[in-house]
Amino acid sequence: MPDRFRGMLTYEGIDGEIQAYQARPQTEEPRPAVIVIHDIYGLSDHTRDVANRFAQEGYVAFAPHLFSRPELVNELTPDNIRQAMGFTMSLPRERMGDSAFIQEEMAKLPEESRAVVQRVSPLLMGGMPRDKMTQDLVKAVHFLEERRFVQAGKVVSVGFCFGGGMSFNLACEAKLAGCVVFYGENPTPIEKVQNIPCPVLGLYGAEDLRINRSLDTLVKAMVDYKKDFEMRIYPNAAHAFFKDTDPNVYRKHASRDAWERVLNFYKRVLEG
Repeated sequence: MPDRFRGMLTYEGIDGEIQAYQARPQTEEPRPAVIVIHDIYGLSDHTRDVANRFAQEGYVAFAPHLFSRPELVNELTPDNIRQAMGFTMSLPRERMGDSAFIQEEMAKLPEESRAVVQRVSPLLMGGMPRDKMTQDLVKAVHFLEERRFVQAGKVVSVGFCFGGGMSFNLACEAKLAGCVVFYGENPTPIEKVQNIPCPVLGLYGAEDLRINRSLDTLVKAMVDYKKDFEMRIYPNAAHAFFKDTDPNVYRKHASRDAWERVLNFYKRVLEG
């Protein structure tokens, strides 16, 4: 496929250039666009593959690499993220809040790995500049709206895990035509959902207890603010059930059903 239809590019974020992967149909006819927001592991091959799937369905798919912003690009590298997440996932669930235990376990790491985990884990565990990254996504919407091959007013979003929460945040700040959230955190504070101008589809795994414990708050807010909201919870599915590159969490039936729901949702909100 010619490079202009698929490949990396940059656009202007609020603090500098942001890298992004773009995939679109081989046509100059204006098409709807979907902003694909990566999970906590960054702009991976899986995220690019999801973007390619949307392009095959006729969308201009645009996947910003949110960790490429200036203060994160050298810290949140794929290798650093793998080390930090690997350490976190190795901790017993019941000891996650035990700081003394965590420090003891961290001390057992080789010096170089320990230094990476000490720097990167606080970022991954809530220390990222999410407000600024949300504005980087708003800039992505504006960037797409200016492309001749994107239909005006027909930009939607989808995000996974960390990206699911960011998809929600983007919908609170930008004029989207639709928003899809795969097992992402609620906006904070929850009252922000009153600003969402578009329909929302939320997709969750029944075994994802951390995310699901706040779904009642989300549903109440959507009802209180009279939002167009669909939700599906998949039995026997854990967090990240859509990630087909990870056999530990991938669930084929849930993933396939979710994909069809997303396509039907976009068809509804974009075609009326």
